Amino acid sequence: MKHVARKRFGQNFLHDQHVLDRITDSIAPAAGDTMVEIGPGLGAMTDQLTRSLPHMHVVELDRDLVARLQQRYRPEKLTVHAGDALKFDFASLPVPEGQKLRIVGNLPYNISSPLLFHLAAFAPKVKDQHFMLQKEVVERMVAEPGSKVYGRLSVMLQWRYDMTLLFIVPPEAFDPPPKVDSAIVRMIPLAQPLACDGARLEAVVQKAFSQRRKVIRNCLAGMFTEAQIIEAGIDPGVRPETISLAQYVALANLA
Repeated sequence: MKHVARKRFGQNFLHDQHVLDRITDSIAPAAGDTMVEIGPGLGAMTDQLTRSLPHMHVVELDRDLVARLQQRYRPEKLTVHAGDALKFDFASLPVPEGQKLRIVGNLPYNISSPLLFHLAAFAPKVKDQHFMLQKEVVERMVAEPGSKVYGRLSVMLQWRYDMTLLFIVPPEAFDPPPKVDSAIVRMIPLAQPLACDGARLEAVVQKAFSQRRKVIRNCLAGMFTEAQIIEAGIDPGVRPETISLAQYVALANLA
């Protein structure tokens, strides 16, 4: 029986074999890897990866797809975790000593940003992440200061990861085809992120970009004085999207 994609789960199933091969080549799965796939869907990417991996984990919310995956794969080949990736404890997955987790997935567009922030908490335990996301989300993730799309997502993720947009995936590679282009992003956790309290940095960045058309002295009024902004090496008359990650960290560290 054909599975009908569910809009509430943001389901768009990748079926283009050329794209699947390019993603697999980018991930380069090796037999000793501990790999977890978020949202395996109908298992197109799972099939690709399990050719190289003796075992892998998947996290799937749709109960119908969970049942299909459990029928399709032997338990010793695939461990299916039925549940919401937004609430899943990725640190609970068993990883051999001295190794780190590898995470892959075609992330639902409707939860991509909160899911990326949830995963950031596990960054020290992760080797790398390869995700399919809406192209404009990936562009925001990798944007540099001065770009129109540079913002909270850019700063907070660049504090944790080195990120690269690998290639674009057109809508026709999916069933049903989404209305936008997608992109593959590689995220490698930084061994030593700039020293800073994450919650404090998040508060500063969120306040700064909540009024991105204003200059930074006005955006951060009540949180920092103009003298403190200058102390962090920032011109109080510039807008939030021109300020570098290092400068935001310097601000957060003044508290």
